[in-house]
Amino acid sequence: MTKLIKPGQTIGFLGGGQLGRMMAISAREMGYRIAVLEPSADSPCGQIADIVIEAAYDDVEGAKKLIEASDVVTYEFENVNLDVARLIEEQGYLPQGSLLLYVTQHRAHEKEKITSIGLPVAPYALIYEESDVEKAAEKVGFPSVLKTCRGGYDGKGQEVVKNKEELQQAFQQLSKQGELVLEGWIAFQKEISVIVTRGVSGETSTFPVAENLHQENILHQTIVPARVSKSVEAKATEMALALANGLNLVGTLAVEMFVTENDEIYINELAPRPHNSGHYTIEACETSQFQQHIRAICGWPLGSTSLYKPAVMGNLLGEHIPAIYDEIKNFSDVKLHLYGKEEAKPKRKMGHLTVMSEDLETAIDKVSRLQKQLVLE
Repeated sequence: MTKLIKPGQTIGFLGGGQLGRMMAISAREMGYRIAVLEPSADSPCGQIADIVIEAAYDDVEGAKKLIEASDVVTYEFENVNLDVARLIEEQGYLPQGSLLLYVTQHRAHEKEKITSIGLPVAPYALIYEESDVEKAAEKVGFPSVLKTCRGGYDGKGQEVVKNKEELQQAFQQLSKQGELVLEGWIAFQKEISVIVTRGVSGETSTFPVAENLHQENILHQTIVPARVSKSVEAKATEMALALANGLNLVGTLAVEMFVTENDEIYINELAPRPHNSGHYTIEACETSQFQQHIRAICGWPLGSTSLYKPAVMGNLLGEHIPAIYDEIKNFSDVKLHLYGKEEAKPKRKMGHLTVMSEDLETAIDKVSRLQKQLVLE
């Protein structure tokens, strides 16, 4: 079903976090009204919504209220309830569909789909019970990473293991959360991501390849353009487009990848929505990832993704917030975004800042300096 959702109509958001907030801000600029289903009373997206349905993600009655209030529904992160997504797909209008959620909510399903499209992932083996541990170790080898199949983000739900003893210990800990997957360790030189968007008409576009730096498994900085070869840039973009078409994508897909010293690329993870590594697009690209997503699900033509100038995005965590206001005087060339979260917990993503410069190293230095200054001793 393809249709144009016109400005003045209502977009419903399943999830009220910061991604929903930034999508909703773009939707507002385009003339749309906003409804959101979210368990918490004062969510980042709820703060700017016309209609707030305070309900759990698996609340069927809440989902029916969202369907009734909305002309189109989207989800802002992949760990929403799959049955609720299917209900919205059947009784409302969910252009992204539930199949993409089914694939990306489970690491095994995700890897099977990626390989079926003909794209490379790290060697892996599924572990359903303790008897599978030995076979998985023989197939994948060490070092490797044991991960939960469901949930997990920012390094949660996974353990790096270097031998059978460590694998057994990690299994005892993580198996409480259900099925597991053991992934071979990729000796990567760079972590990159490509954000690809596909509209209801099948039109596709990609954003510039981004280079991602992590600290304690949390995205620390995104550097654009990525410091990779032109051949890697072209290959990564081609792989993201192949996934978009292979998954029959509608909306936005973030494709996280590893690049080895020989310029081989392995797909690490998929996220079926705007992504932390795409926040730089708000200022640095002609069309942001958030507006592009709204265009895609509402039946608009996709916008240009051209990069105005090099940019660096730095995440702001809970520990950065107490000092942020004292630094505003130094923000003449800094774009600050805070997400409206009530409590600034350590390691919790509270906002981000973006610096653009014709000289990429200048932008990297500025963001790095600010992130260090904002951590109080």
